Amino acid sequence: MSDHDETPAEGQGDARAGRGDGGGESGNRLRKELPQEVPAAAPAAEEVSQEPEPEPERAPEPQPDPEPRLTGRQRLAQGVWPPRVTRAQLIVAVLLFGLGFGLAVQVASNSDSDSALRGARQEDLVRILDELDDRTQRLEDEKQGLEKQRDELENSSDQAEEARKQTIEKERQLGILAGTVAAQGPGITMTIEDTKGTVEADMLLDAIQELRAAGAEAIQVNGVRVVAGTYLTDAGKGVSVDGNKINAPYRFKVIGKPQDLEPALNIPGGVVQTLEKEQATVTIERSTDIVVDALRAAKRPDYARSSSR
Repeated sequence: MSDHDETPAEGQGDARAGRGDGGGESGNRLRKELPQEVPAAAPAAEEVSQEPEPEPERAPEPQPDPEPRLTGRQRLAQGVWPPRVTRAQLIVAVLLFGLGFGLAVQVASNSDSDSALRGARQEDLVRILDELDDRTQRLEDEKQGLEKQRDELENSSDQAEEARKQTIEKERQLGILAGTVAAQGPGITMTIEDTKGTVEADMLLDAIQELRAAGAEAIQVNGVRVVAGTYLTDAGKGVSVDGNKINAPYRFKVIGKPQDLEPALNIPGGVVQTLEKEQATVTIERSTDIVVDALRAAKRPDYARSSSR
């Protein structure tokens, strides 16, 4: 190859180099005119860096009040109530309640009787003591009478005749008690006026028992003889005595010692005061001649037989 051939090649190379240089300058000039490139992750960073929109203000929620501090007594009360009761504890509680109730009733009844005696007048207390002495004396007299009968039977020359007399006298006495024969003697008449209808059978029964305790030997109520087996029940506005209905006024005819019978009914808290609390009127009259003539038919026992031989 000739030198001519090599020259164009060099020129061409220079031309390329010149274009290359010119191209470099134009490239730098374009770069300066264009804005700077932003990395791809820049937008995400800007989004993250943006401040969140402020939320609307909320009203503060009310806070519960702190629980008050309990005292020792309050903690004890909470531990005791409500109680946790077992079956055994419940049974024991019921038994203790029944025992306490019975004791309370007994104390109250004793207090009532004691208060009645404490509130009694001196003459009432003297009368009660006299009544007790009279009862003691009656029992002593009965004892002496039985001892006398025994001595007469032992010392009598005709024991059979003496025994017959005593048997007749005993039969008469038993007839009076059984209501099979009439009786006559000193005693009282008690009349109970009941206009309100408040007198009940148990009140009349208390009167009969008090009279018997005071030594009554024969009692008759409105034409009905009172004996050992007499029973009283309420019957409408009246009272039934052994199945016989009687109405007010209730009239008691009683044979016995008047000095013992009347005070026994008038003791503090006794029959008269009880009836007067029920707005009944009680009248007692002493007499030296009371006749109890209501009779009972003699009744043979169905099963009981004499054991004497």
